[in-house]
Amino acid sequence: MSISSADFAALRDTRRARPADIAGAYAGRTRREIARGDGRLLIVAADHPARGSLAVGADADAMADRYDLLDRLATALERPGVDGVLGTPDILDDLAGLGLLNDKIVVGSMNRGGLRGAAFEMDDRYTGHDVPTMVARGIDMAKTLVRINLADAGTAPTLEATARAVTAAAQAGLPIMLEPFLSTWRNGHIVNDLSPDAVIRSVAIAAGLGADSSYTWMKLPVVDEMERVMASTTMPTLLLGGDAGNDQDAMFSSWQSALALPGVVGLTVGRNLLYPEGGDVAAAVDIAARLVHPDDSARA
Repeated sequence: MSISSADFAALRDTRRARPADIAGAYAGRTRREIARGDGRLLIVAADHPARGSLAVGADADAMADRYDLLDRLATALERPGVDGVLGTPDILDDLAGLGLLNDKIVVGSMNRGGLRGAAFEMDDRYTGHDVPTMVARGIDMAKTLVRINLADAGTAPTLEATARAVTAAAQAGLPIMLEPFLSTWRNGHIVNDLSPDAVIRSVAIAAGLGADSSYTWMKLPVVDEMERVMASTTMPTLLLGGDAGNDQDAMFSSWQSALALPGVVGLTVGRNLLYPEGGDVAAAVDIAARLVHPDDSARA
């Protein structure tokens, strides 16, 4: 699918002259159950730009062109087996205005204030979606990033804010995904520890946030010893697609193995499949869809 210049012109006109129509687009969209068919989910993630993270591989500005990004998202969302999209308010409002959220799970990204490379990166403020707005707009799930740096005091307010978000989401009956990492500063950059023990420890910390965990999900990277990682939580878990590096086939193989583990209910994919090697978004997304939904008849 390609978005026409006329569609983009209409979106710009709506934002300029009739901004209330964006809320109307959410209200008028066709909604679906989160768990249906085979109960598994493939979610396309596009919340990276709001943290100033525009790079894909060696291209530092790959996600800088919003029109190109939206066009890629439209292509991904039309593919069979793609269940939904994860984004910040600006992304989701564009997609709503373009009429691309019908019959999709919509996931709102909440904390994007820990800008990539900033001195305050670990103080990851909640600058995106909030629970009342998501409920009012019929957004189906929330998502937070929970980076835990034991040597950086900015972690403390992030954990406190996340706990409040988890409690508020549970009170509203809104499922909320936590994406935890143990992180450290290295040469002026934040680096996530992807060893199995570190991931397990991050899960233990994140799972305890908030006064009510009944609506909490996990969003976890695919790492070594995923059996041990999945044994650390009873919460529904979506796998984080991660970085393909130079071997996309190996990435798909690791996803396939991890998707078979108890507790794993699906996959979130982002830059790797929106900007795949070779440029064919539809083909890359179709591979992920077959991994998540191997039985075509389960795609309702």
